[in-house]
Amino acid sequence: MRIRGLELGVGVFMLAAALALAVLALNVSGMNLSQQTASYKVYALFENIGGLTARSKVTMAGVHIGQVTSITLDKDQLMALVEMEIQDNVDYLTLDSSASILTAGLLGEKYVGITTGADDEMLGNGDYIEDTQSALVLEELIGKFLFNQATE
Repeated sequence: MRIRGLELGVGVFMLAAALALAVLALNVSGMNLSQQTASYKVYALFENIGGLTARSKVTMAGVHIGQVTSITLDKDQLMALVEMEIQDNVDYLTLDSSASILTAGLLGEKYVGITTGADDEMLGNGDYIEDTQSALVLEELIGKFLFNQATE
């Protein structure tokens, strides 16, 4: 009888560990089980996205306001076209807002940071953010530094 209780305890512990692992995997992957809220789409063109992926966060002042839904190549301008889904309650993004690709943490997770401007008109569904700043690519900086050292 005592061995059966021990086996039951180990089984409950293993079930709890599997559940914790599943929750951790969902959090790390950026997926969630919550209901989708109403949103609108905003686009931005970047010269270099530097590892930004779909489902990356979109933040404003450090607060999560949306996510990147898709990244494609604009054939006319040969730039990365980033489609972002912004929550409907964030209705104060002005037409002169700027978008930057930033890095979070030591692992280098990329996300889009939005800074509002001073315009009176607001961004709507399907509008473009004109002022963008591409990702800072470490390899390019090292290459420029080494090239400058070699020419001196």
